[in-house]
Amino acid sequence: MRLDVITIFPEYLDPLRHALLGKAIEQGRLTVGVHDLRDWAPGVHQSVDDSPYGGGPGMVMKPEVWGPALDDVAAGRSGHELASAEPHRDAARHDELNGVAPQAYPGEDADLPLLIVPTPAGRPFTQSDARAWSAEDHIVFACGRYEGIDQRVIDDAAGRYRVREVSIGDYVLIGGEVAALVIAEAVVRLIPGVLGNRRSHEEDSFSDGLLEGPCYTKPRSWRGLDVPEVLFSGDHARVDRWHRERSLERTWRRRPELLDAAELTAADRDFLAGLAEAAEAEPAGAGDDAAGAVTGRAVHCDLQLLIPPVEWPAIAEAMPGTLAAARVAGAQVWAAETDFTCEPDNMLVTEYAQREGHPPIAEVLHRVTVTGTTELELREVTKAVVAALPKGAYWYGSSYEGGVDPEAGDAGSAACAWQGDD
Repeated sequence: MRLDVITIFPEYLDPLRHALLGKAIEQGRLTVGVHDLRDWAPGVHQSVDDSPYGGGPGMVMKPEVWGPALDDVAAGRSGHELASAEPHRDAARHDELNGVAPQAYPGEDADLPLLIVPTPAGRPFTQSDARAWSAEDHIVFACGRYEGIDQRVIDDAAGRYRVREVSIGDYVLIGGEVAALVIAEAVVRLIPGVLGNRRSHEEDSFSDGLLEGPCYTKPRSWRGLDVPEVLFSGDHARVDRWHRERSLERTWRRRPELLDAAELTAADRDFLAGLAEAAEAEPAGAGDDAAGAVTGRAVHCDLQLLIPPVEWPAIAEAMPGTLAAARVAGAQVWAAETDFTCEPDNMLVTEYAQREGHPPIAEVLHRVTVTGTTELELREVTKAVVAALPKGAYWYGSSYEGGVDPEAGDAGSAACAWQGDD
């Protein structure tokens, strides 16, 4: 792919030389030419703008400067050619090591180069645009400044380019350079071979019409916040479903309009319906009296708990009422016993042995999941759940955004069942 950028601030485009874009240049997958618009500006002062006809604030960029610039770039004039900022390690990456063939996205069928004009008055730039434009041979960015470029430049350019006026958001920048960087990175990363793992962009936000869900890495516990236990289960189907539901939930909360165009399964629709029902839930016994009703979002608490099994029924029975008093509505409680052989190095077992001087005897490790609806912060949700446990009980865990179905999965009561099979 060839990128040409026309700007009055060539240095602004230096980031195109770095990271994966720089490596793409190094590998020959990308060439970038940066052009100083003032090279086409006549006179000593090389002025590129003038006052607007009809009055108004600001200045407008002149057509007699932009026109020749776009003519020459369309004809193949080279600018300042960018080189990679630093050499990159030339090592085989995921797809190469696994024999995954590069696969391009389908593009637009046209012979003319693509001219992108970043402007807040343009149509929104989307991931679909990025996919289509990643198949282009030649893209030119016209970076405006001030009040913008004389409209006749855009109209005239349609004879030599396929012109796209696009916006990267409902806000105004000082110039088009930042938008050009955003669009260039979104497009170039989708060129086959630029990313070492094709799944990296196939599972991005917007790739399936939804926002991407949360992600986690080591350590398992950090500042009292734990990675969701499901991600350690080894049950790939359950993990995939968890990722899907977190993606659905984040989209439902932040960008609900995206759901209208997304491809949803029956399970997806049931999950979204459950989110809507939970959001409308009221405390038990509220009846027609809305005073004191709990509103908010669905949450769940995932705990490891070390207690004698005989104590759990009373805990489970009392916990919904305790949580309702703490303003967690509609609580559901679920638990499964786990044989110590499943987690011989479990931190609760180790802590118990260190404090008590012997390993657990009557105590059994339980995996506990509690769901509900609340406006409380997640840390406060965890505190409310722990307050319903026996004093001095050994536990660890945390709370998370989103509901889960306590009856879903194959946890059962069999030893190690909740961990699943590899």
